[in-house]
Amino acid sequence: MHSRRFFLVFLLPILWLLVACDSTENTTLKKLVVGVVSYGEGARSLEQYAALKEHLGAELKSLIELEPALNEIQAIDQIERQNWDLVFAPPGLAAIAISQAQYVPLLPREGGDQERSVIVVRDDHPAMAIKDLSNTTVALGQRGSAAGYYFPVFNLYGLTLAEIKFGSTPKEVLKWINQGEVAAGALSLAELGQYRADFKDADFRILHRDSHLVPSGAVLIGPDVDNVLQTQLLDALESAAPKTKRSVGYISNAQPPDYEYLIKVVKRVQPIAQRIREKPAPIYESTVAPAP
Repeated sequence: MHSRRFFLVFLLPILWLLVACDSTENTTLKKLVVGVVSYGEGARSLEQYAALKEHLGAELKSLIELEPALNEIQAIDQIERQNWDLVFAPPGLAAIAISQAQYVPLLPREGGDQERSVIVVRDDHPAMAIKDLSNTTVALGQRGSAAGYYFPVFNLYGLTLAEIKFGSTPKEVLKWINQGEVAAGALSLAELGQYRADFKDADFRILHRDSHLVPSGAVLIGPDVDNVLQTQLLDALESAAPKTKRSVGYISNAQPPDYEYLIKVVKRVQPIAQRIREKPAPIYESTVAPAP
């Protein structure tokens, strides 16, 4: 009797420990942080990515945390800190993540490689060429935007502007142009088509269209994600329902875009833009920058 009691007293703590360990193992999930640029529409982004979040969580048996950034500046900070495991990035942000933070592109986003960067004025503005913007105020997108920042800064090379204003969204850039707060503004051709309908009384004119195609955005994976999880993530993205893929705008079973030229533009713009926030703002460096 005593030996049986001793056996039970000895065995119970071991059984409790095994159950506790098993319970901890079952309730502790890996956490993956997914970053997106929401342009201030965080609630809409949460809704837009809800189905994908649920799908990835089920497929990977992980806790999926969606983290919208208000603009490219916030997104760059998160990428430089490598805080995001998976990123749904526009092209400029993708080029920075690949070249400066060791992110790896997995899949292309919708939009194709037919996008262009444009500099826009009101139709009644006297400027007829980029050189006519000298000593005026121009609006750009945030650092990190290919069409709104990197390509236009390169195209404005050699000018001194009275001031550069930085719009948090393409719509804000058009608003400033329409209200006469700036002489011109930069955004993508698609963004111009998307938002110009919001300004029914305005007539915008393209002053300059960059000759180079802007690659589409990409889905990228962080450098701290191991190879096994990379494969699992790609498989999960591929196996999502077509409606889910369309809702967040990525293309499965396709090669990611080629960012070689855009990365060159980003690198060339960095020294050109060193004094870009000054008034006046000189858009040049001490030596002439060769074309990328």
